[in-house]
This record gives sequence, structure tokens and C-alpha cells, in this order.
Amino acid sequence: MTTPYKHEPFTNFQDQNNVEEFKKALATVSEYLGKDYPLVINGERVETEAKIVSINPADKEEVVGRVSKASQEHAEQAIEAAAKAFEDWRYTSPEERAAVLFRAAAKVRRRKHEFSALLVKEAGKPWNEADADTAEAIDFMEYYARQMIELAKGKPVNSREGEKNQYVYTPTGVTVVIPPWNFLFAIMAGTTVAPIVTGNTVVLKPASATPVIAAKFVEVLEESGLPKGVVNFVPGSGAEVGDYLVDHPKTSLITFTGSREVGTRIFERASKVQPGQQHLKRVIAEMGGKDTVVVCEDADVELAAQSIFQSAFGFAGQKCSAGSRAVVHEKVYDQVLKRVIEITESKVTAKPDSADVYMGPVIDQGSYDKIMSYIEIGKQEGRLVSGGTGDDSKGYFIKPTIFADLDPKARLMQEEIFGPVVAFSKVSNFDEALEVANNTEYGLTGAVITNDRKNIERAKQEFHVGNLYFNRNCTGAIVGYHPFGGFKMSGTDSKAGGPDYLALHMQAKTISEMF
Repeated sequence: MTTPYKHEPFTNFQDQNNVEEFKKALATVSEYLGKDYPLVINGERVETEAKIVSINPADKEEVVGRVSKASQEHAEQAIEAAAKAFEDWRYTSPEERAAVLFRAAAKVRRRKHEFSALLVKEAGKPWNEADADTAEAIDFMEYYARQMIELAKGKPVNSREGEKNQYVYTPTGVTVVIPPWNFLFAIMAGTTVAPIVTGNTVVLKPASATPVIAAKFVEVLEESGLPKGVVNFVPGSGAEVGDYLVDHPKTSLITFTGSREVGTRIFERASKVQPGQQHLKRVIAEMGGKDTVVVCEDADVELAAQSIFQSAFGFAGQKCSAGSRAVVHEKVYDQVLKRVIEITESKVTAKPDSADVYMGPVIDQGSYDKIMSYIEIGKQEGRLVSGGTGDDSKGYFIKPTIFADLDPKARLMQEEIFGPVVAFSKVSNFDEALEVANNTEYGLTGAVITNDRKNIERAKQEFHVGNLYFNRNCTGAIVGYHPFGGFKMSGTDSKAGGPDYLALHMQAKTISEMF
């Protein structure tokens, strides 16, 4: 009998004991910075001359690790290893597969601060964001393990006299996992263990910006009893290795989190039946958002301002769920805008060496340049009221930036920036607010700040997003509490951390026996 699922608690960094423990974890991680990490194919370590170098975005001189870079030949070996391992792993009992996840979760929990400290170094995450990322990785393992034990029973169907019918789930096959760099532990772990616990095998191609945490996690899975070949670790370029893995006839499922551009490309490539392929590939894709916090005329101004601030600037706005648009009723517009500016300018943006740093760097030079170019666009489209400057001399730092008075169709209101930039737009009624909220190609998250029940009920029906929140920020979905995934060009609405998610990795099978 498994214990009921309850999400991993967050660390309170107001407690000085926790601060000291986290500092020790940062020192531990510092001792193994710059280490080399091999590929893992069929349980074997493979060193390559070509390396992916992971650097600390808050300190460009600091090398976090050097990870072997896979070629197409390595990708082929990994697919073959996964295909071979599948023949045994698919028949391993669901309870045994779940036990691997429970053991892995326990190992990560014991080293929680160490893993979080690695996220501070590898992605420039502030302490609270890193802690939440690690907690979510633990949550995914705990939740999916329990879900699989339930799913193993199948679903009830009707039987007739003299006939017994069953509805069960069976594994799909080799799964290519392509996770993002922003939730470098949580999403990487979640998208890796979901196929594993459902009886599939995995070829993991981590994000090139953050491969070290993935290498560390593969070690944890091996230590937890995962047989060789069930997970294969092949970092490499998207063009060379990613396309090869997606196109391979032995690939059954691709699970991807990242940009709309790459996601739609994978979706299209996966639809093509390759020579020797005997199945149609499935794609689970989560592709970003342009998310809106709507503030109604009756809203609590402080709650609205805090919600907009948290939604926009948590992890420097580098979340697909980030509230990068504030659509505010004209009666409270000036008050809300003023308060968001005050909150924003009271926070610390710096290298995340201490618990008081609210916002660290953006991930790399490419992101820095892209965000700064959008800030220039914003200066033409609206009124810059806070921030707007950057410094990439030592790390990739951009001040949290607020633009006011944007037209709803402006580029800043339509295009995903993936950085610390929020755009304000003024509306005169709730009809107009909903119209603006729905006017992008995305449909991931949204929030409405109001106490008006009519507006709440209307938004439930008419605000077209996968995750809708009332009177709070639009980020921070918790596994098992807020299943996560979006509509439209935000992806396949595959609800990670939800009751339907594991079934997407399996095939339903009807069994009928006559007596």
C-alpha cells in the first residue's frame, strides 16, 4: 500500500539554519565544478572529444561542467540500446518500475540542497526558484510512481454472461526526451521518468545550456536500480542529433518542451512514416506562451500588483507560464502600474549568491541579445517606465523591465520574449479584457484578479488557456494540484503532473475472453 501523494514542501529561507545549509551545498557543488561527464549508452560510459561546455550565466568565467557531445552514430547506438532494453523492461512489473522512482525521489530528497545549488550555478536560478525546481522533480517521481500503480489495474469496462472483458494499458516503445533549460531539473526529470515508469525506454537529449543536472540525474536513476539501456544519455545538437532521433523508425514517442518553432518542426517531422516504421509516432509537446494577468475594476490593487510582479519576473521571466502581459481596467490602471513599479524597483537583481536576490541572469548570450532587442522594440511601441537596461560584461543581467500603454496588437503583446519584460495594456470593460487575453496564438496560462462572481464564471468559460488562476499569479503549477499544459500553439495540452499524463505514454488494449 503506497502512502498518499503530498507535494514536497519548499524551503523557508527566512530560517537562518536553512540559509547555512544551502551555503554548505553551494560549497559542495563548487568542489566538482568543471568536471567532465560522459555519454551513457546501454549503461556504458562513452567519452567524446567534442564537448558541450556548461557555464554559469551569472559568471561567464565559471565552467559548471564539460559534457561529451553525441554524434549521429552515438544516437543510433542509443536508439538500438533502448529498443533492446524495451523487450525486457516492458514486462517488468509496474510496482517494480514505480519502486525505482520512489528510490530515486528519496535519493534526491536527501541531497535536495545540493541539487538546488547546482541549479543556481548552471541556470543562474535564485535560491527559492532552484528549491522549487528540485521540489517539483521529486514531486514528479512520487506522483507518477503512484499513478502507475493505479494505472496498472486498467479501467473498468462491461462484461457479459460467459465473457470477461478488460481494458488495460501497455507500453509504447522507445521514447525520445528533449527537455528545456528553464526547469532544468523538474521538467527534465518529469519527462524522463514518465516514459520509464510506464514501461518505455528513453533516449534523453538534454538542453545544451544545462546538461550537467541531467548527467547527475541519470546517475541517480542508475543508483536506484534502473537496468542498463532503459535510459540513454546523449547530449548533442538539435540539427544533428535531435532530428536524427525524431526521424528514427524505432522511435515511438517524442516528448518535447521548448519553443513553438522547434516544437512545430518536431510535430511535422514525426508525422512522416520512415522506411521500416510500423507505427505512427506520438508527440507530447509544450511550446510556450504569451500569458496574461487580467485586472478588473473591483480588484485589490496590492494583490493585483504582487500577482503581476511574481508572474512577470520569477526566474527572470524565463517561464512559458510567465505573465508577460498585464491587461488592466482603466479605473485602477494607474494605481496598479505605479505599485508594480515600486515592488519591482525594491527587489535585488544580482548574481544569486544569497537568499535575498530576487532575480538573477538570463540563460545565455543569445537570450540576452534577443531580450534587449525586444526592449528596443518596446521603446518604439510603448512607454518605458522601469528597467530597460542590461549588462553582459560578467554575466547576462537585464533589469526587470516594464512598458506601459501598449496596443493589444503590438509585438510586445504578441510575441514570446522569454525574459524579464512585462507589457501593460489598458481596457475599459471585461468584454475587452477577455478579447485581449485571447488575442494571441498561445493559450497556456492566465490569471484574473477580481471578486466579481460573474466575471469569474465568464472567464472559466471564455478565457481560453490550459491553466487559469483567480486572485493569484499565473506561474507556479504544483504537480498533482495544477496539472499543466496549454491550448492553441502552446502545445498538445498534455497535462504534466495530472491524472491523464501517463496514459499518453501507453496504448490502451481491450482483452475479451469467452468462457
